[in-house]
Amino acid sequence: MLAASELAAWLRLTESVGPGAARRLLAMAGSPEAVFQLPAAALEQALPPRQREAFATPPDHLATLTAHAEAWLAEPGHALLALGDPDYPPRLLATADPPLLLWLQGRRELLASPSLAIVGSRNPTAQGADNARAFARALARAGYTIVSGLALGVDAAAHEGALDATGATIAVVGTGLDQVYPRRNEALAARLLAAGGLIVSDYALGMPVLPANFPRRNRIIAGLAQGCLVVEAAVQSGSLITARLAAEAGREVFAIPGSIHSPQARGCHALIRQGAKLVESAEDVLEELPPPGATPAAALTAPEETPHEQQALLDAMGHDPVSLDALMARCGWPAAELSAALLALELDGEVARLAGQLFQRRKRG
Repeated sequence: MLAASELAAWLRLTESVGPGAARRLLAMAGSPEAVFQLPAAALEQALPPRQREAFATPPDHLATLTAHAEAWLAEPGHALLALGDPDYPPRLLATADPPLLLWLQGRRELLASPSLAIVGSRNPTAQGADNARAFARALARAGYTIVSGLALGVDAAAHEGALDATGATIAVVGTGLDQVYPRRNEALAARLLAAGGLIVSDYALGMPVLPANFPRRNRIIAGLAQGCLVVEAAVQSGSLITARLAAEAGREVFAIPGSIHSPQARGCHALIRQGAKLVESAEDVLEELPPPGATPAAALTAPEETPHEQQALLDAMGHDPVSLDALMARCGWPAAELSAALLALELDGEVARLAGQLFQRRKRG
């Protein structure tokens, strides 16, 4: 559990600036507490004027939020993981945008378990909901933790299927963990926790329901899992965002085909055209994933880069902004390994993360 002063510093940092700015400051200072001791010149380098103003004074609600967090964390089964914590999930750490904080309720060891994401429409067909339950049930029995978003529709059916099989399931939500959204899934959330599952959020306690939060939480669903199965999805949907993020992180992407006349099948058909594996049974998924227990969590982290390898990566970047795809083409590294190496260089102050998922070497001196 974080010390009170460290907890307050993390909360102040995450409430004052966005994740990119927070990572820049952490790269300079080394810890959230030291961030607030940085000299003015360092802050001018890291933050634009408007952000510096917001950063200079603690948010009005900080004391209330800190007290609420301390009381919440004192409850059994409640925890908070910070970036850099030894228990931070390796698969998530190796993604392009790992959360600074992970609020947890339930069995935290599930973060390192073999897992598969199952996502899809909030308004599935009856067959789509049945498929989500059946695939989740079979894959949970095979030893995989089922990861989804606790939304109505396919998400809820996936959690239910895992629980029906007495398997493990993780729900990643887009609000603070002091509430359940949607309210219709309160009983499902309670059942999930009672069965030894886990609910995860990167949003602080008290965070209300905001539409923009749900697409962002999808990166956690994709990052925690070894693969992503899309059951039903329209062409413009959050499920396709999750699938794209999974592919960018080097995960397997699976899609269940449907009727050519169903709007709910068009997103899955688009994924299949783009290279996702068409699946008709749980066995089709299991063929592409390592057996549970075959890949220890430690093996999922990127290998320690030597100074020579770090310099080779910096040389490949050049001095102009570059995308992850371009770097993969230049280096030949897997996406997860490259993302982890870039994060390490970012925290060392060697690389800056820019808008649009671009990276650039930082000028030294």
